[in-house]
Amino acid sequence: MYPSLGFNRSLGWLANLVVLIIIITNPQPGAAQTSTRVKWADDRYKVDILLVVAHPDDEGAATPYLARAVDEGKRVAVAYGTRGSSGENQAGAEQAAALGEIREIEARRACLTLGIDKVWFLGGKDTASQDVLQSLANWGHGATLENLVRIVRITRPEVILTFLPGTFIGEDHGDHQAAGVLATEAFDLAGDPTVFSEQVAAPLRRLEPYLENLRPWQPKKIYYFPDGDKEEIFRDKGPRYSVTEISKSAKKAYWRMALDSFLKHETQAKGFIASLSKMDDSQIEKMATSDGFWSNGIGFVRGKSLVGGSVTGDVFEGIAPGAISFARPDASPEPSAPEVSVELAGPWSFYAEFRRAHGLTHLPHPEPPEIAQQAEGTFVIPLWLRNQTAEAREFSLSVSLPAGWTTQNGMVKLKVEAKQTGAARMEILLPALTETGAKKPEAQEIQIRGESNGQVVGDVKILVELRKRALPE
Repeated sequence: MYPSLGFNRSLGWLANLVVLIIIITNPQPGAAQTSTRVKWADDRYKVDILLVVAHPDDEGAATPYLARAVDEGKRVAVAYGTRGSSGENQAGAEQAAALGEIREIEARRACLTLGIDKVWFLGGKDTASQDVLQSLANWGHGATLENLVRIVRITRPEVILTFLPGTFIGEDHGDHQAAGVLATEAFDLAGDPTVFSEQVAAPLRRLEPYLENLRPWQPKKIYYFPDGDKEEIFRDKGPRYSVTEISKSAKKAYWRMALDSFLKHETQAKGFIASLSKMDDSQIEKMATSDGFWSNGIGFVRGKSLVGGSVTGDVFEGIAPGAISFARPDASPEPSAPEVSVELAGPWSFYAEFRRAHGLTHLPHPEPPEIAQQAEGTFVIPLWLRNQTAEAREFSLSVSLPAGWTTQNGMVKLKVEAKQTGAARMEILLPALTETGAKKPEAQEIQIRGESNGQVVGDVKILVELRKRALPE
């Protein structure tokens, strides 16, 4: 009927142990207490500059400045949107995903030549087009943005450098544009604790695998570098730096350090490397600093500064150590729009909304909008037909083209229901290029006129430059 003496002793031992634990974990009033230091972010990954680009070798757009920044003691990290798996391979037979793995190694080696050992890959898919919306869709816009916000919160950069988001005649790669869009969004969101809030929540138990215990972080400035040919619209929009000065640490000119870094991308530069082997040092320097590459130094377009400073002042002008408060984007008011209109859609309308929403209406952009297209081929112009009236409306679309250009559409008649916006398109047949000697073909204007109820409701203009080679639209 009664427990054995041995069992009673075991219970007594266990009770004593419980009491001892309670005493240790809950010291009596008046007992000496020591505080436990709360863990803070890992300072090994704190940087001054986060460069956000699309492909391995894109960092070359900024490496002369990055070499200078590292020489001045700045810490730099690079985030690549993709591994560049759709690129060419001049060094071997590997393609697709295998090429992407190789290009990742090349990117890490290229960055290391400049002393940059913090390199991140966002996991987007290399997309060969000029349409930023295609790139954002193929990258998985939301998931990639979440990943980039995570990297901003880990690295806590003072400054973000990235491609200028916009459509310009030039290389105009949609992936380059996507890098600039995502970097801008991350700049505006990483400091907001309600955005990807699971990243800033602390785990409640050891080895909890979902909550990340990061802190919100507001970068202080964002600068852009353009992907367009017309340098005049970017002039005096931000700081510019010489590339010919000599690094104190490497004892080389900054242009030379940038070139040495680029040469690590053998899959993309094997032929270029072979051509350099036939040149002496003076010829290489002339090529890099006079005939192309960085002949005008390296410059940026200032996007935002939350710490003041002049537009053309140094990148780090006004920046002091320490965190600053989250700053919600200063969106411009939405412009009033007519009830019935025909407007250019696609990436052009996206960027108009993007600049307004992110407080970037001051950024340079071409007017009228522009694009380079490969001749001969088909160019599709996307349109919005807006009808905010209480009745259905019929739209008539006609197009005015340069000589020799034709359209498959002719006069187009479309009906849009009340309070609706419809998508439409005009397909333009581009002619083959004619021989013009050494003269570069001029961009030519396409105009689409929209009419409804006998009134003009839109004149859409776009400049198109024909090229022998261009990325798909």
